[in-house]
Amino acid sequence: MFVGLWNTLNFSRKLFFNIIFIVIFLAIISVFLKDNNTITVPVNSALVLKLSGNLVIEKEAVDPFTEFMQEAFEQEDDNPEILLQDVLLTIENAKQDRRIKVLVLDLHGLGSAGLDKLEQIAVALEDFKESEKPIYAIGDYYSQNQYYLASRADHLYLNPMGFMMFEGYGRFGMYFKSAIEKLKAETHVFKVGTYKSAVEPYIRDDMSDAAKEANKAWLTAMWTQYKTSVAKARGLDVNHFDEELDVFLEKFEQSGGDFAQYALDFGWVDALKTREQALQEIVAVVGKNEDGMGFNGISYKNYLNIIKPVLPNMPNNLDKVAIVVAKGTILNGTKKPGQIGGDSTAELLRKARYDDTVKSVVLYVDSPGGSAFASEIIRQEVENLQAVGKPVVAVMSTYAASGGYWISAGADKILAAPSTITGSIGIFGMFLTFENTLDYLGVHTDGVGTTEFAGMGITKTLNPKVAAIMQRGIEHGYDQFISLVADKRDMSKEQVDQIAQGRVWIGDTALELGLVDELGYLKDGVKAAAALANLETYDTQYIQRTMSKSELFWKELFQNASVSFEGAFKVEKSSTILNLVKELTTDIEAVAKLNDPKGVYAYCLACEL
Repeated sequence: MFVGLWNTLNFSRKLFFNIIFIVIFLAIISVFLKDNNTITVPVNSALVLKLSGNLVIEKEAVDPFTEFMQEAFEQEDDNPEILLQDVLLTIENAKQDRRIKVLVLDLHGLGSAGLDKLEQIAVALEDFKESEKPIYAIGDYYSQNQYYLASRADHLYLNPMGFMMFEGYGRFGMYFKSAIEKLKAETHVFKVGTYKSAVEPYIRDDMSDAAKEANKAWLTAMWTQYKTSVAKARGLDVNHFDEELDVFLEKFEQSGGDFAQYALDFGWVDALKTREQALQEIVAVVGKNEDGMGFNGISYKNYLNIIKPVLPNMPNNLDKVAIVVAKGTILNGTKKPGQIGGDSTAELLRKARYDDTVKSVVLYVDSPGGSAFASEIIRQEVENLQAVGKPVVAVMSTYAASGGYWISAGADKILAAPSTITGSIGIFGMFLTFENTLDYLGVHTDGVGTTEFAGMGITKTLNPKVAAIMQRGIEHGYDQFISLVADKRDMSKEQVDQIAQGRVWIGDTALELGLVDELGYLKDGVKAAAALANLETYDTQYIQRTMSKSELFWKELFQNASVSFEGAFKVEKSSTILNLVKELTTDIEAVAKLNDPKGVYAYCLACEL
């Protein structure tokens, strides 16, 4: 039996490594033969801007081999991402490309996207129209995010069996107080700030009145921005949106209970067209493709591969404005791209400091915060840059709240998008103890120690004196936070405290309150950083972890090889039950992954829409 088991394992090992070898061998062959599979842009073609995934300012790191295998076998990533800068580059390039005659928006795969990111793409689409090339938006349905971009199209079509509806913005979460009580666990919370509601799900069964007040304010402001922009794009009145069920129901009845007809009747779309009807209309403009089954066109992915080199540009001696991306929850230690690590992000800033060609830096922030300690480590590196005469401009994307504001506060200039969610100046600490749960199970903790601190943990009742020490530490941390803001924003601590207390603000309001200097996006931040460094001629450079030569080789190898493979199978999407489980655990995971060494957090859990 053991011999048979050993032989089976030995065979499986050889089979696995042989498969890996074959894949790598085919990848290498495909690189040598790639000239025969060169992607070209057809003359008089349509560029299909198919956006599948979540819009981000930095993608999470993916192993090149894993990425290759996903593409080779058409496996769907659990959380696909689209780089905002790639989309903007594609639209800008297509405007100038004489081979491109039409832009087609395929948005059915577009997932989450901050309003600031959508607005930048919308502006790029409006700029594209100056080329007098038409934009078509074709959809079986439109989500709210998808429609924001579709509303910019010259021809906006919906499938006759399609669907669209505006939900507006909301902040709804799950609350666990009763569940924690049933588990007989004890929740210990330490916070400062009337509006610091990140811990509410663990100490309440509903949202507090203060949290409702604060959330309603910024959600309403953001919804107004959305409506104003879409109404202008469609030539409709901003009051045309149906926000009350009674009003919607009345109009819905007029359209015979047909969602698609409702969209047409009230001006949300230009026409109802089947996929074939829409396809034939584009064929009439650009002609058929080689197999005669579709229109003459090129995909977003292929077009991007043509205009964007796989390897980074060769270094030059031009003065540079460096861009350091800080995206995600702020955690202690070293993290991969697409996440913020106190040490790793500080290292990127340090890299810019020691690069003599870098004259100023843009800190591009998209974060709801996290570890207070890691936030301070990053802020100290911002200060070090300024100490050597390199100005820093903070540019806020969708979020720059709590710790995200902490790392931005010391910049020479702060820019936010009108819809940026920022502020939330406050900190908290929280943990659970399970002495009652264990007592119920008949498990107890006892022993001796040389100090009153010895033996503290989740299995024992928290000493009230220890709780007082922790609360005092949190209060000190809050004082540090508002003192930092007061010093850097030329305000008194009292002024900061009035707009702090953990309250969230939208970009427009943050400008009025003095929390930011200007409204703008990344390109505006780059210009501001160049101006602060007195640069007239300069280049921009994203500061990233330096890849070794072998890493660059494998990255290029697998990216080129993936073009040569056709899909063999697809992985089905997660079931509804699994999605529900993910939703149930989202808030818990958000807190569980925090790793501040002192357990002190500047985190805006309530910033998530």
